[in-house]
Amino acid sequence: MKPLRPTWCEIDLNALRHNFSEVRRVAGEAAILAVVKADAYGHGVEGVVPALIDAGVEQFGVALVEEGIALRQMGVRQPILVMGGAPPGSEAVILANDLCPILSELSSARRLNDAALAAGARLSFHLKVDTGMGRLGARSEQLDELLPALRDLQALEMVGVMSHLAVADEPELPFTAVQQQRFTKIESQVRQAGLSPRFWHLANSAGIFSLDLSAQTLVRPGIVLYGGLTGGFFDQAVSQKPVMHLVSHIAQLKKLAVGDTVSYGQRFTAERPTRVAAIPIGYADGYNRLLSNRGEMLIRGQRVPVAGTVCMDWILADVTDLEQVAVGDRVVLLGSDGDNCISAEEWAEKVGSITYEVFCGISKRVPRIYKN
Repeated sequence: MKPLRPTWCEIDLNALRHNFSEVRRVAGEAAILAVVKADAYGHGVEGVVPALIDAGVEQFGVALVEEGIALRQMGVRQPILVMGGAPPGSEAVILANDLCPILSELSSARRLNDAALAAGARLSFHLKVDTGMGRLGARSEQLDELLPALRDLQALEMVGVMSHLAVADEPELPFTAVQQQRFTKIESQVRQAGLSPRFWHLANSAGIFSLDLSAQTLVRPGIVLYGGLTGGFFDQAVSQKPVMHLVSHIAQLKKLAVGDTVSYGQRFTAERPTRVAAIPIGYADGYNRLLSNRGEMLIRGQRVPVAGTVCMDWILADVTDLEQVAVGDRVVLLGSDGDNCISAEEWAEKVGSITYEVFCGISKRVPRIYKN
């Protein structure tokens, strides 16, 4: 059912499945953990997660305990890795919802162990190590003390070891190889401590298509599932299809005389007899204000420019060069229309951002419509 307002996101689940199949093609025997944090990168877990389950995903990754609980409430039975860890006070809900947190220091591990012992339960976790991202994770020099302590916690089981790559999306840089070497060294440390986790994972979306995965038993695709892995190397390495199509419709058409201005700040002045279309989408919907006088959209399969300042609820388009245009015409702000496409990468370049932020920035007031 279409929403009442004439602006929505069409989420192409066939494109999502295609992108997942590209990951499966190169992952070999490695299990696939689909990253669906931030509401599946703005695409909506309610449609994305069931489609990925049907496609054969083995695990899911989220950032927050609350996101993991939401998946359980949807009926998800697959393992759920909470990549943001286990903040104090979350122990009971982690156990109750059978979530698998990452751990990288002893205090969190002890809290969870005590809670699990009290509940008569056993909790799985992944150890996160820092190989150069400099964010979360235990450093190699900490492991001689940390690993034996983790091993002795009776109610916890280390089922995975992971790290995160800093520059995998720039495969020409040598630092990823450095991180791989450090991860291999850490694997030896873990095994020498008498631990034998099943899952070893370093590869994010970019790493999946640029690294030797022979030593990886799990991979973590995120942005590639949604068609947003960018760069010349990846254009050749993986066939991606856009999943999100941001759609609106023309609400009003207006003629301007030479010298007339439109929108806040009078940043657009008609230099010829001009026709503008008012479209009910704005920065409150996630259409970035930096696209004022810079953005483009597709109407009847043709590109037309944004005219003037992006407002909270409206934008204007210069449709003078369209031979035919009418109130009610479909407008594609992101995604494809016929043979033409406004990509998230193009949008991101214009506003000085990345595809991740483009997808995540489409606000909750824009309904998601799922298409098979």
